Amino acid sequence: MQERLERRSFIFTLLLVTIAFGLLLKPFFTPIFWACAVALIFHPVYRYLLNRYPRWPNFTALLTLLLCIVMVVIPVLLVGSSFVSEGANVYQKVQSGEINLGAKVEQVRAAFPGINAALERFGIDFEGLKQRLLGGLMSAGSFLAKNALALGQNTLQFFVSLGLMLYLTFFLIRDGNALIALLIRALPLGDEREKLLLAKFAEVTRATIKGNLVVAVTQGTLGGLIFWALGLPAPLLWGVIMTMLSLLPAVGAAIIWFPAALYLYATGEAVKATVLMVYGVAVISLVDNILRPILVGRDTKLPDYMVLFSTIGGLMMFGISGFAIGPLLAALFMAFWEIFMREFISSDTPLIPPRRQSPVDDTDSKKLSAQD
Repeated sequence: MQERLERRSFIFTLLLVTIAFGLLLKPFFTPIFWACAVALIFHPVYRYLLNRYPRWPNFTALLTLLLCIVMVVIPVLLVGSSFVSEGANVYQKVQSGEINLGAKVEQVRAAFPGINAALERFGIDFEGLKQRLLGGLMSAGSFLAKNALALGQNTLQFFVSLGLMLYLTFFLIRDGNALIALLIRALPLGDEREKLLLAKFAEVTRATIKGNLVVAVTQGTLGGLIFWALGLPAPLLWGVIMTMLSLLPAVGAAIIWFPAALYLYATGEAVKATVLMVYGVAVISLVDNILRPILVGRDTKLPDYMVLFSTIGGLMMFGISGFAIGPLLAALFMAFWEIFMREFISSDTPLIPPRRQSPVDDTDSKKLSAQD
């Protein structure tokens, strides 16, 4: 009886201390998450270097971290600061009247009179839609302008967080395997379940950050380059926006380049508009179909609608980091429920039904069955 009471008291105290420690680390959640993600993505580089220099683990971890800084951190800082600055500059031009958004919308409306008829057929008031669109753009510009000011005021806090992230990343790269083994030993979920969940964490993190982010950056870069080549204003700003939109399934960069092509048609720039339209369809849109299967494959095993809702929800809850955290939480949710169904309900039915095979796949499977 005394031993049972002591055990329960210890476990209760352990939970309290763990919760308190979690609250203590709450302000550093973002740098800790990105340190884990970056260490996970660059760990194969560390293993490769360690195989060549097995006696120098500290040196190889530091070299891996330097590669991460050069390849990821510095470019992101440069693009991010330029994006905020350019967005704030465009907002100031709109406020001063140098750029008249209302006149540009009316120009498109006059060039495509069928738009009015189509909107009226669906009971949509064009004037109201225009006011909401302009209001949304002004709100976005105001948000960028305020963030530009806040970024200048919070520069020290930002670089402290960045320094903490890089500092932790070094140790996670060097000691990652030992920490994972310690985590598996400490968690009371069962070693096999913990290995499955950690593997799912690794799969989704790599797929979301390495795959989806590379695809989105590629699409945004291509979009920004064509905007620059055609002489459109603020190509960096629109390129970054296309990158962000490309992170969302069923949304994509076409929300930017397609209206831009329509505007060019409306202003009499038919050649530029045609170039942008063909480039958008043949280059920007095809990047997703070519690169995503190569970089992501089916690692997440999540349907597009789940990725879409989890990404948007993650962005709303966690800010820019939510594009990675949202799908990760969704994948862990599915993994926990699959374990529960398999072990406690004795069900082998997956939560997400497998996609139907194409006729080619069906034919191939029949041939394999016949050979067997």
